[in-house]
Amino acid sequence: MKKIYDNATEALDGLLSDDMLIAAGGFGLCGIPELLIDAIVASGVKDLTFASNNAGVDGFGLGKLLDTRQIRKMMSSYVGENDEFMRQYLSGELEIEFNPQGTLAERMRAGGCGIPGFYTKTGVGTQVAEGKEHKEFRGETYVLEEGIFADLSIVKAWKADETGNCIFRKTARNFNPPAAMCGKVCVMEVEEIVPVGSLEPDHIHLPGIYVHRLIQGEHEKRIEQRTVRQKEQA
Repeated sequence: MKKIYDNATEALDGLLSDDMLIAAGGFGLCGIPELLIDAIVASGVKDLTFASNNAGVDGFGLGKLLDTRQIRKMMSSYVGENDEFMRQYLSGELEIEFNPQGTLAERMRAGGCGIPGFYTKTGVGTQVAEGKEHKEFRGETYVLEEGIFADLSIVKAWKADETGNCIFRKTARNFNPPAAMCGKVCVMEVEEIVPVGSLEPDHIHLPGIYVHRLIQGEHEKRIEQRTVRQKEQA
């Protein structure tokens, strides 16, 4: 089965439609599938639901899809650093399903493992738990969270071999593995594609069985906020 495509547009061909649920990797601006996001913007599909920790920043990452009003709903943990995200939410233009970060990651992982739901103490007694089933275990209250089963996953890795076995670099690993697992189809962008057998098996973070399409490209590595220590006086 062909996995390597020339560019993001080709890799997404036949996979996009209105009203679909897309799981996207990334944390802030670290490890986001920016090339695939640009291709989704260009496609013009709309009324999308995204499961992602956050929505990038204004004019970059998923923020581009907010600018074009292609996202109807976000399933996220964090709203800060994106003024348009906050504006659309507060004005009622954008629906948000808030998830604690660990819960969101586990919902994706559960979907990838075929687990329809799980109980967690996180969020009990808060707005997060409203309308969800509660159950007592050993005298403690837990809330039922459903696994995420996405129509499409878009993720970014550092290196992958030609079959999709991949390695994420440092903190860019973040939400990418569980996001990749929970989609019916996973499209991955990487900085480098290497021959099969080039990667040490024990170093593989995500097996190629989860990856259906693959592209290589150049990426812009932004830093959200650069904080440095003041230089001490001599």
